[in-house]
Amino acid sequence: MAERALAVPRVSALPYLLSAPGLILYAVCLVAPLAMTALLSFYTFTMATGISTSMSLANYAEILADDYFHTIFARTFGMALAVTLISVLIGTPEAWILHRMNRRWRAAFLLVILGPLLIPVVVRTLGWALFLGRNGIVNRTLTELGLVTTPIEFMYTFTGMVVALTHVLCPFLVLAVWANLQRMDPATEAAALSLGASRTRAVLRVVLPQIMPGVLSGCLIVFTLAASAFATPAIIGGRRLKVAATATYDEFLNSQNWPLGAAIAVLLLVSILTIVLVWNRAVERRFAASFQG
Repeated sequence: MAERALAVPRVSALPYLLSAPGLILYAVCLVAPLAMTALLSFYTFTMATGISTSMSLANYAEILADDYFHTIFARTFGMALAVTLISVLIGTPEAWILHRMNRRWRAAFLLVILGPLLIPVVVRTLGWALFLGRNGIVNRTLTELGLVTTPIEFMYTFTGMVVALTHVLCPFLVLAVWANLQRMDPATEAAALSLGASRTRAVLRVVLPQIMPGVLSGCLIVFTLAASAFATPAIIGGRRLKVAATATYDEFLNSQNWPLGAAIAVLLLVSILTIVLVWNRAVERRFAASFQG
C-alpha cells in the first residue's frame, strides 16, 4: 500500500502527440517568419553593397535616435488610441441596444453591424476615399447646403484615417460587449429597478460593471488591430501620413532597406505585445482587487 501511495503517476504522451500537428503548423507559419524577420533586423544595409549579414544594432539605433521615426510611432499609437476611444463611445451603447432588441430586428441589425467585416478591406477603404474626397458625397452635401465654401480635407489627414478605421474595427468591440451581455443575468437589472433605481442608474451601477470585461477585451482587440493596420492608413493617409506598417512597407519595397524595415516591424510587434501584457496585468489587478473588496 505504501508503494502504491508513493508511486508517481505516469504522464501520458497522447496529448502532446495530438497537439503536435498544430504546434508544427504554428511554428512553421508564425514563429519561423517572425524569427527570420528579427534576425534580418540585425543585418546592415548600404546603397553600394546592399544587405550585409554582418550583425549590428545600427537599425535600432537609427530608429530610436531619429525624430522622423518617433513621429511615425507616435502617430501609429495615437491613431490606435483615438480609434479605440471612439469605438468604445459608439460600440458600447450599440451593443446594449442590440441586446435589448427583438430577435427578428436583432438578426437584421447584427448583419448591418458585421457588414464592414464582410467587404474586402481594399474595397471598403476605396469607398471611404470616394466618400471623403474633395468631390465626395460629404463635401458635395456640405457645399450644396451652404455650410462650407471650400471642400474640407478628409483625405491624407489623421482624421480621415481615424474615421475609416473606426468604421472597420468598431464591430469587434460591439461583438465583444454583446457576447458579455448575453452572459449577464437580467435579474440583476430587474432587481435594481424594483428597488427604486432609475433606468440610467441601473445601467451605470449594475449593468456597466458586469460588461466591463467585454469592453476591456474589445478595447484590446481594436487597439492592436488599429496599431498594425496597413491598407486603410496607406490609402486614406497616403505617403504624407505614414504609420509604422506603411513605413515598413516603404523600407522593404521602395528603399530596398530590408533590415531597417524589419527593425521597424520588430519594434512595432514588441510595442504592441508590451501594451497587451501591461493592459492584461492592470485589468487582472483591478478585478482581483474588486473581488477581494
